[in-house]
Amino acid sequence: MSNAKRGRARRESEHQRYRADVAAYVAAGGEESVQRVITAVHGLARRMNQWYSHQLADLDLSAGEWGVLARLATSGDGGAMTPSQLAEATNVAASSMTHRLDRMAQRGLIARAADPDNRTRVLVTLTGDGWATFKAAIREANLVESDVLAPLTHAQREQLASLLEVVIAGLDEVAPG
Repeated sequence: MSNAKRGRARRESEHQRYRADVAAYVAAGGEESVQRVITAVHGLARRMNQWYSHQLADLDLSAGEWGVLARLATSGDGGAMTPSQLAEATNVAASSMTHRLDRMAQRGLIARAADPDNRTRVLVTLTGDGWATFKAAIREANLVESDVLAPLTHAQREQLASLLEVVIAGLDEVAPG
């Protein structure tokens, strides 16, 4: 089977799985438009996470290490955070974060230094290699993400992004459980 046919078969099976899942959720009492959106977002996230796992392995990064790189790269504090802030932001125990940071420092991805405002605290920052790894991951991911969104026109991408941003903005109002 050619790559194109395998790709089509995979898309068809993904679409068939999506339709079956939506039908089951609606039959169980879910509202169809809600189930269509949530099932689509969940399916997309699941497939992208599979690809991201392969990408991280190619970059010799664990998902936890990627979480640290991404959090440092996107932090608003000049890229400096304490280990406890990183542990909280990535939802891991402080002891696990210490081990993760040790491995990342040994690989030259992060640096630790005393906080100039409070010498009892340590600040973690990305090194040049850490930034280079982050940028390489983003560039590579952008290729696949662009392919995923290729069926949409630019205007449709903008509309989808705007709609999802409305949903994201409302997440703070929805309390789980």
